[in-house]
Amino acid sequence: MPEHDTVWEKSVAGVVLRGGSVLLARHTYGAGKGRLIIPGGYIQRGETPEAAVVREIAEETGIAVKPVSVIGIRFNMHDWYVVFRAEYLGGTARSDGDENSEVLWLEAEKALVCEDVPDLSKKLIAAALSGNEMPLVPYETSEKYAPTSFYGFNKGE
Repeated sequence: MPEHDTVWEKSVAGVVLRGGSVLLARHTYGAGKGRLIIPGGYIQRGETPEAAVVREIAEETGIAVKPVSVIGIRFNMHDWYVVFRAEYLGGTARSDGDENSEVLWLEAEKALVCEDVPDLSKKLIAAALSGNEMPLVPYETSEKYAPTSFYGFNKGE
């Protein structure tokens, strides 16, 4: 999508775990330049957060995912950022040659102590590993403007 369709105040990221490893990308700009971070980016107009995280991870890393739970949300007076735990579906990790210079699977336990991984990425990886997350909760509604998904905790499950 063209850059004018980007919603700069809404961003997403995903922690993708596979066989004890986490998907990380070495960022090429901004505060994360040169560091290994979880992949993500901005939402496009008309896109849900779930669709955005699927698109961003695929574009940046070549990996197909399915978001399954929310592990973190950051709000401030300027924007919001939602982080999903995303299930690996397929693909081979590769750099996009633009936003990152390297994409790799790093053992999750090593990522938690690696100096190249920023604290926020470490906290989000730890959250994904802990299992403390808000899963997708199925529900039905007839409301015209109802959200397309709901994440939360079901009592009795």
